[in-house]
Amino acid sequence: MNLRRRHFLRSSLLVFGSTLMDALTTPLWRWKRPLLLDTKTDSATEPVKFADVAKEAGLNVPNVWGSDTNKRYIIEAKGSGIAFFDYDNDGWLDIYLTNGTRLGEKWLEGKAPTSQLFKNNRDGTFTDVTEKSGLARTGWQTGVCVGDYDNDGWDDLFCCFWGHNVLFHNNGDGTFTDVTHKAGIHDPQIRWGAGCTFLDYDRDGHLDLFVCNYIKLDPAENPGLNDPAMCQWKGIPVMCGPRGLPGDTNVLYRNNSDGTFTDVSAKAGILKPGPRYSITAVSYDFDNDGWPDIYVAVDSQPSILFRNNHDGTFSDVAVISGCAYSENGHEQAGMGVAVGDYDCDGWFDIFKTNFADDTCNLYHNNGDGTFSDVTFSSGIGINNRYVAWGCGFVDYDNDGWQDIIQINGHVYPQIDAHNIGQTYKNPRLVYKNRRNGEFKDVSEEMGPGITEHYSSRGAAFGDYDNDGDIDVVVLNMGDIPSLLRNDGGNKQNWIKIKLVGTKCNRTAIGARVRVVTGNHAQMDEVHSGSSVMSQGDLRLHFGVGRVHVIDVILVKWPTTQKIERFTNVKSNQILTIREGSGIFQPAK
Repeated sequence: MNLRRRHFLRSSLLVFGSTLMDALTTPLWRWKRPLLLDTKTDSATEPVKFADVAKEAGLNVPNVWGSDTNKRYIIEAKGSGIAFFDYDNDGWLDIYLTNGTRLGEKWLEGKAPTSQLFKNNRDGTFTDVTEKSGLARTGWQTGVCVGDYDNDGWDDLFCCFWGHNVLFHNNGDGTFTDVTHKAGIHDPQIRWGAGCTFLDYDRDGHLDLFVCNYIKLDPAENPGLNDPAMCQWKGIPVMCGPRGLPGDTNVLYRNNSDGTFTDVSAKAGILKPGPRYSITAVSYDFDNDGWPDIYVAVDSQPSILFRNNHDGTFSDVAVISGCAYSENGHEQAGMGVAVGDYDCDGWFDIFKTNFADDTCNLYHNNGDGTFSDVTFSSGIGINNRYVAWGCGFVDYDNDGWQDIIQINGHVYPQIDAHNIGQTYKNPRLVYKNRRNGEFKDVSEEMGPGITEHYSSRGAAFGDYDNDGDIDVVVLNMGDIPSLLRNDGGNKQNWIKIKLVGTKCNRTAIGARVRVVTGNHAQMDEVHSGSSVMSQGDLRLHFGVGRVHVIDVILVKWPTTQKIERFTNVKSNQILTIREGSGIFQPAK
């Protein structure tokens, strides 16, 4: 059954974008393919390498997530996310590490694993400030997302747990306060929260919150946690799930504009898809109608695309749009999701990671309400040995075209004792954008940070050393994280943009930026959450190749939909743009 050509919405064809000559009048869907090729953007003359510098940087806290050798229950295998975010507003990305625990473990005082906050020292190293920050928690923390929910100028942190989720308010002095009950989002049920995303779905200038729930798994109702039944995978006894376990429903909290939230899941249509094994959510405007939609990667069931109906409700249109299943109509074990306009046609595309013995998906947005699964025609479908997790559209070499980085790691440690052609620890993958709708696997060329083997989960993307290229921080199961420093990406030019909302939400989540150099136009949106249960840099990064002066930068603010236009902007700088005030200072 081919579901790709049906329409999922009646979208406007008025796209935010332009060429230099027609800055606001020519929609990108009318452009011919040759106009998208910019001869001024070129590949770096020296190859980019990624080096794992975690130890030198001081990221020395190991992840604990159940048994390292025998995962007997699904909670021990799922793992968690990681975050890049600037908690102290000094212009440098800090790192937040989630962490887990062990079933039945009674930790000695002071020995229990906790989540960790590392402050960026601006010299390539980090300092553990967890105790001072108040963020230390012991438990099964799965996901994390960032947004300034109260518009006070300081990014807050929402943390998902198997247990009870937590909203941490950033106090602006290096500390955080648990305001979960005060904000009205404490759930008395024990639930398995996974990914999350802040978004302003009603465009009132205040961030709302969407939370994924994975499996209903209450220890009081599951005595098998102490002596779980085992299943078979390729003849190997392994833990069971998720199939056969009860799924759960997702939650949408509306921001009441007073520091509290209201659960509007039923009213908004979020419950209509029913229980699912949801893992990662991300919000983008997929149909270019000016309203944020939500895509959810779902494990072992159809994924979800919530179309924003502009009236406070959503409709799940993933099936009829062609991004719920594989190209052949099969359910897949969706894990992570990345969104980007990889072919620069003015429409956001979707990359979704899946389980082993299946490919990841690349869904091309056709601009007419449908997606096409171009996994194989694009060259992405050549790898199916890995359980894939974190992912990102990343222009790692600053040539002006978004590449793909994929993070892998199996869930069954015991497979290493069997000769099945798969291992528990895996390398990462990098796909180079060939600028013609195709990608090339260049992983072996990218240095030891990519080729070394780990069982990894979450990944966050951002420029932690502010040198003009995108780095990666990766959560590794049972090990310290990897900090993959990009060496060589900044040999080509770039621009990084931090947006500050005044009429829209302060974090400017949902704002769209278009960067135009000649006839080549790139776009991105500020977004919360993505990859797998992780949070990347809220600043938007654009490589511009050999271009030294950017012709046009266009910013479309989400609440008012007003467009601000900046011309002849020098490359190789970090800009801060305040809504209504323009470029007010380079970020330091």
